Amino acid sequence: MPLPLPGRPRLGQAPLLALLLLLLVGPARPISFQLPGKARKCLREEIHRDTLVTGEYEIGAPPGSSTGPSANLKITDSAGHILYAKEDATKGKFAFTTEDYDMFEACFESKLPVGTGRMPDQLVILDMKHGVEAKNYEEIAKVEKLKPLEVELRRLEDLSESIVNDFAYMKKREEEMRDTNESTNTRVLYFSIFSMCCLIGLATWQVFYLRRFFKAKKLIE
Repeated sequence: MPLPLPGRPRLGQAPLLALLLLLLVGPARPISFQLPGKARKCLREEIHRDTLVTGEYEIGAPPGSSTGPSANLKITDSAGHILYAKEDATKGKFAFTTEDYDMFEACFESKLPVGTGRMPDQLVILDMKHGVEAKNYEEIAKVEKLKPLEVELRRLEDLSESIVNDFAYMKKREEEMRDTNESTNTRVLYFSIFSMCCLIGLATWQVFYLRRFFKAKKLIE
């Protein structure tokens, strides 16, 4: 019976790998939450550099309210750069490409006045995607005239590349943390040795000082 060539997946492994990738890239679910009057809620997420980010949002009017929804949306990075902003947002889409690995923040701020009674909360629905999830493969198929199987292979290829990049980034972070731990351990060791030397020197000085003091008082010879 011929043995499989090294480095090649077995015949039954390819469907399993494809199924694993499909499970990993499962459909993202939108986030929904209640936004009270005159309140501000933010969502944060870390995203890699050179990554396409797309999103859709919808803000519903409070039940029984005569006015429509009233909220502002602002998306910024850790440096405070505004990537997307919309006043009196109700429903829309946004898209941007990250320039560096950073923490991004999407903030919704309600503009509804708070009266004497209880103001019903607004329902906010946010569906944010990035990386492979943000790509429109239907549009890619139309432009490049790809068959359905080719589109699926393209998506799996992009997904596998994204997973490899994530593992590479985690490995890099692990190396940086290891270097930081080793540097910290070295500094702690040197500081401990320095502290012991200082204590030994202080104890020696105390012994000689007390010895001279007792000799001066003629308590010892």
